[in-house]
Amino acid sequence: MNEPEAIQAMLAAKTIAVIGLSEDASKPSHYVSAFMQAQGAKLLPINPAIDSVLGEKAYPSLTALPEKPDVVNVFRLPRFIPEIVDEMIALGLNKLWVQQGIVNLEAAAKAEAAGIQVVMDRCIMVEKRFQP
Repeated sequence: MNEPEAIQAMLAAKTIAVIGLSEDASKPSHYVSAFMQAQGAKLLPINPAIDSVLGEKAYPSLTALPEKPDVVNVFRLPRFIPEIVDEMIALGLNKLWVQQGIVNLEAAAKAEAAGIQVVMDRCIMVEKRFQP
């Protein structure tokens, strides 16, 4: 978990599924995603409560996505991480970024055992800003 090589690979992602992306511009999920979009990433918002955000159609789940994302970026409470990991395993997705302040070590261990690279409790925007 949090290996420098995994972080660098995920920061180079072209397509990012963002679970929990909010329409509220004051929420981290919104402004972090807007930053990543401004850096050239295509966003695939995952939020069953909204139709679209940041100019992109929103989807109810990873399973509903029209394409496979390079990275799954999560802005949900720790208790939701296990079901996200299960869905990623079922879909063959292999890069999971869990945002700063969100930790579920059991889910991270399960993900890694299934071959998923995991970055947890780190902010993708901060890492992108300060990458070498």
